[in-house]
Amino acid sequence: MTATAEAPVKAAEPGPGPVRPDRKPRGRAFLLTAALIAVLVALCLMSAAMGSYHLPLGDIVASVQHRTGLGGHELERAAESVLWNIRLPRVVLALLVGASLGCAGALMQGVFGNPLAEPGVIGISSGAAVGAVGAISLGVNAFGNWSVTVCAFVAGLVTVGLVYVMSRSGGRTEVVTLILTGIAVNAFAGALIGLFVFFADNAQITQITFWQLGSLAQATWPKVLAVLPFALAGLLVAPLYARKLDLLALGERPARHLGVDVERLRLVLILVVALLTAAAVAVAGVITFVGLLVPHLLRMAHGSGHRFLVPGSALGGAVVLVAGDLAARTVAVPAELPLGVLTALFGSPFFFWLLRRTRRKQGGWA
Repeated sequence: MTATAEAPVKAAEPGPGPVRPDRKPRGRAFLLTAALIAVLVALCLMSAAMGSYHLPLGDIVASVQHRTGLGGHELERAAESVLWNIRLPRVVLALLVGASLGCAGALMQGVFGNPLAEPGVIGISSGAAVGAVGAISLGVNAFGNWSVTVCAFVAGLVTVGLVYVMSRSGGRTEVVTLILTGIAVNAFAGALIGLFVFFADNAQITQITFWQLGSLAQATWPKVLAVLPFALAGLLVAPLYARKLDLLALGERPARHLGVDVERLRLVLILVVALLTAAAVAVAGVITFVGLLVPHLLRMAHGSGHRFLVPGSALGGAVVLVAGDLAARTVAVPAELPLGVLTALFGSPFFFWLLRRTRRKQGGWA
């Protein structure tokens, strides 16, 4: 009688069930966010201070206070010029590019439901590269000094549009078809880049090579202002879809039953990814593995809940790129290593480890 009476009570009690992303302790997300912000601030100060012309941290703080009207004092002319015309534009551009690539990677992995996805899968980076290499090889200067940047940005967006249109069938877009179309477009873009390089002269080949390796050496305040509106738009819109991405992680059919318009969600987020990635590639060249590495590390540390993962990946991407750019400038002084080479050098072994780990888990999330 007791067992019979207790049975309904036990059945009514909620079981532990699967671990949902939103059940992760909020305290852990707060600590990770605080740690990322602290590391980012420290790296920004170090990046502004270190280089062939050393600037004491106290002078940096005093100059920033002076410029913002909070006291401090102006530095001597050379130090002021190095700080405000060379170092700070580069730091801010690294922040924007890193945040854009990290956030785009988190969105791509959420949309495709695969931790191996990154923005280059659907041809954004290769499309932007075609635009930039074509502008250099053909001597396009319709936009003055901005010609390469504008052509790269427009070509990246156009490529994504073509991939999406070509992968649609029956009013829907299947993930597998989208990825395979992206692979085909990447191969075609590589062929176009090869043709442009073949017809370019030596000076143009040098410029193309420098751009393809990725670098922030040409950072200026106008370039910061060029990428700022697109980066801010994407970074502000992306967190609004965190809950729908969590529902999409349950599967397309359950997500539809829960009220998610999967096709519209996929379209909007691919456009956001295109905006973020094309803007970043247009001003910094091809920088790989940031969008792959950062979201996965954060997913391992906190879980797959996108309410933290999307903004956290933006912070993490900024940390990685500021640190990478600092290393690129200081490891081989007086020479400067290409930033894209450094990220690929450290990112490719991580990708191989991730691939093996994912295969052992039979494609499951970390």
